[in-house]
Amino acid sequence: MKKVAILDTVHQVLSQGLEQAGWECFDLTEISREDIEILIPEFNGIIVRSRFPLDSAFLGKARKLEFIARSGAGLENIDVDFCEENGIQLFNAPEGNRNAVAEHALAMLLGLFNKIIKGNREVREGIWDREGNRGIELAGKTVGIIGYGNNGSAFAKLLGGFDTTLVAYDKYKTGFGNERVLECSLNELLNVSDVISLHIPQTEETIELVDDAFIDRASHPFFLINLSRGKIVSTEALVKGLENGKVLGACLDVLEYEKASFENMFDHREELPPAFKAILESDKVILSPHVGGWTEESYYKLSKVLLDKITLAYDLTHRMD
Repeated sequence: MKKVAILDTVHQVLSQGLEQAGWECFDLTEISREDIEILIPEFNGIIVRSRFPLDSAFLGKARKLEFIARSGAGLENIDVDFCEENGIQLFNAPEGNRNAVAEHALAMLLGLFNKIIKGNREVREGIWDREGNRGIELAGKTVGIIGYGNNGSAFAKLLGGFDTTLVAYDKYKTGFGNERVLECSLNELLNVSDVISLHIPQTEETIELVDDAFIDRASHPFFLINLSRGKIVSTEALVKGLENGKVLGACLDVLEYEKASFENMFDHREELPPAFKAILESDKVILSPHVGGWTEESYYKLSKVLLDKITLAYDLTHRMD
């Protein structure tokens, strides 16, 4: 019987489905990385979110490994090259949380436009400042979407209910334009967008995509949304843009300074970079703790998508040892 190591907490539909198909699942969520490295040579599959990087040093110990299932979209914490070279299949589940990401992006944008967080805080403090909390409307704005995969297209679908103009750029995808969204180049997107939303993976070419040059290329001031990965946006460039008016505001579910595990960011708060402190203190920025795809519904759907993909790939009912 083949064995699957579950390194992070995921919905039980995944382990139950695998076990029904004949796999044996082991909960290793409370075991240290060091102990897991001792056990991992006996496992054929790994299920993970983002507990620790699955680098070549770790994967080299997993001599029987056939697949890694990532509960989420991004694969930047996994040595993809090592997996390809050693025939290890990779499964991820961007379909599982695309609706959650899209709704979160829209909620953050509307919250920023209508100063919901600022107004809520002030009312609780006894401040009744209507003029200081006058909002702006999404209707009539041009929204530029960078990356038109699962998350980008889901965001565009939601925005279809608003009186907006939608443009989208995807370096690796073409022919997706339709009556709802206009496919365009990055330069065209920067020329027309009032709002720019990022829906791309973290790769060597996307790290600090949004830098001083990117912001300067925009033809007019814009609002920025980032629910992809923190390192895609240079925080220093963003702060500079907020200060000089090229960036009107930002919705950030992810931050450049997140650790690989997306946690323990504030262990040494006194050592936070000045740009990060500026973001934390700005009323022009709305923050959330990397929960854009983190809903009750997506918790189930992420695991169900992985189960379906693994089952399809392995034809589990006919290929059990």
